[in-house]
Formats: sequence, structure tokens, C-alpha cells
Amino acid sequence: MDDNMFLSMMADGGKHLLQKVLDCTQYTEKFGLRLSQEDASLLLEGRKNNLKEQERIEFGESILPKLIFTFCDSPYIHQDNYVETIGALQEIFYLYKNESLDELTDDELLAYMKEHFDGDCQGSLEFLEETCLEEFCREIRGGSLLGDDEDDE
Repeated sequence: MDDNMFLSMMADGGKHLLQKVLDCTQYTEKFGLRLSQEDASLLLEGRKNNLKEQERIEFGESILPKLIFTFCDSPYIHQDNYVETIGALQEIFYLYKNESLDELTDDELLAYMKEHFDGDCQGSLEFLEETCLEEFCREIRGGSLLGDDEDDE
């Protein structure tokens, strides 16, 4: 997707998406997390770059609001690392949608990421990306998590 096409799409739906991301704050404030308009714009710019880098297209709603709602109650996310962490999680999400060969739904991938981020990763983005998700996707690509029951007979 070239930048002109993206700008055209942003002109049409960008304001709506920006508002949708900002609206998340009504919920996330109870966890001490707030996005400014500048923060939301930064995350949406990251989304554009991530989609382009991973050669992905999103139809319908962006994953960003769902990502925010999924991770806002994490004990490892605080206002001072909120934007940076959500931006990194967004990048990791798109990367591992590709690495999982799109065999996982968005909700399945988010649930796995959240469980491990808050669990054995203890908030480490590097451990989540380079260990947990890498191993998980290797198993998916190998067929061991896709209902490959031939060995069970």
C-alpha cells in the first residue's frame, strides 16, 4: 500500500479510528492509563508502519482498541510505559499473525500474548516475542497445535 492510498484511507476512516482509540481511555483510566491525542496518533502511525512492514491489510476495525482493552489491566503496564508498551505489543501482534500463518484468530493470539506477558514473561516484551511466541508459532507451523491427530490413532 503506498502512502497516498493510506492517506486517502486515513482521511476517510482515520478520524473515526483516532476517536475509537481515544475512547478507550474511558475504560483504561480505572487502571491509571490515559492516551492523549498525540499518543493515539503515534500508535496509529506505528500501526501504519507495522502493517506496511508485515505486508498486511486490516479490514474492518483495527486491532489497536482490542489490544488496549486486553492489556490495560496488566500489572506490568503503567502510565510511564503505556504508549511504548502498547506500540511494541502491536508490532509483535502483526509479526506473529504472519509467523502463525494466520492459523490463530486475533482473539486467540491476544489471549496467548496476554497470558504469557503477565505470566512467565513478567512484562518482558523481549521474552514474549523471542521465546514464548517464537516457540508457539514454531509448533503451529509444525502442525502440532492444529489438530494434527494422526499420531493419536
